[in-house]
Amino acid sequence: MTGCRLCGSEAMASVVDLGATPPCESFLAADRLDEPEPAYPLHLRVCTDCWLAQIPPLITPEETFKEYAYFSSFSTSWVEHARTFVADAVRRVGLDAKSSDAFVVEVASNDGYLLKHVVDRGIRCLGIEPSVNVGAAARDAGVPTLTEFLSPETGAAVRAENGPADLVVANNVYAHIPDVVGFTQGLRALVADDGWVSIEVQHLLTLIEENQYDTIYHEHFQYYTVASAIRALASGGLALVDVELLPTHGGSIRLWARPAEVAGEPSRRVADVLAREKAAGLQELSGYTEFSARVAKVRRDLLRFLIEAAERGETVVGYGAPGKGNTLLNHCGIRPDLLAYTVDRNPYKHGRFTPGTRIPILPPEQIAADKPDYVLVLPWNLRAELSEQLSFVHDWGGRLVFPIPELSIVEVTS
Repeated sequence: MTGCRLCGSEAMASVVDLGATPPCESFLAADRLDEPEPAYPLHLRVCTDCWLAQIPPLITPEETFKEYAYFSSFSTSWVEHARTFVADAVRRVGLDAKSSDAFVVEVASNDGYLLKHVVDRGIRCLGIEPSVNVGAAARDAGVPTLTEFLSPETGAAVRAENGPADLVVANNVYAHIPDVVGFTQGLRALVADDGWVSIEVQHLLTLIEENQYDTIYHEHFQYYTVASAIRALASGGLALVDVELLPTHGGSIRLWARPAEVAGEPSRRVADVLAREKAAGLQELSGYTEFSARVAKVRRDLLRFLIEAAERGETVVGYGAPGKGNTLLNHCGIRPDLLAYTVDRNPYKHGRFTPGTRIPILPPEQIAADKPDYVLVLPWNLRAELSEQLSFVHDWGGRLVFPIPELSIVEVTS
């Protein structure tokens, strides 16, 4: 890694080294199991000048996102999160008052899970989504979608054709782009001179505090505090005016930004979160030094549980095949001898295998058919939603296992 992608500094300090793993969304078809599989180092470092945490850009967004395995609409809680966001954003930005003149753009709009709520309100909108397959699903659902990556040029072209956007939404994409400066300039090109930009991204503060190391993977190029996000936004001519702390993905920040010329003073909430980050030591190396040891303990505890369950003749299967799960499985070295299979609601993944660990992915109905002793929940951030969905394992005395922030074995009630 030659230097910080935001400020160019060479002052980079190691946070945690997770070895080498395949890209987390490169699920294997059955006819590829005898083929070699590329693996790339997964080493998180932090710039000690601007405090942006980052991994080297060893894969390109084009490799990951041209055909993508993640469809947002398969998460019930995420669809509801999007519906609530749209209702709140419409009020904040005053989109209803602008009626047919209003224009909303979402970058990395996936399968239209969020913009469909904008369409339902009769507000003009456009999704910008690089993945051909999920973009097609959005268009099928009635959401206008452009298949492109955002760049300053793309932003300018969309603005020239459609006019400036009153609201630009960029949820769970700000970590996914190696050219953070160019992407931010693209956001500024899209938004009206008096408009708003809303960004949701995982908060490095909770990642560190809650041992959420499985959210480190190759398509997440950087990991933000509010302090480093302010620097990133400024690189494209945007200024932070407000921040919300969200429970999504184990702990996220929603950044409300505007063009610097009209932004004004940031809210009290911005100062409060900056103070929390400083108190946690995230603007000095002391806040990062213990993280690697805590990551190692998560690995040891999970492996100990799986090995002891196998020695007792008990069965353990997985629920979910998220990107974060593949970081966890590869870092822990878990194979089908310890986790017989995992299931997922996304039919795209059925019959495929997890990258690196080669664990088969089956439809969710397989759990009820097999009645395993334990279900290891890989999307642990959806704990409440999935505990309810999986309450039926109580019928045969099965239990749920959550690996993060620490190993937790839960008896569910039906």
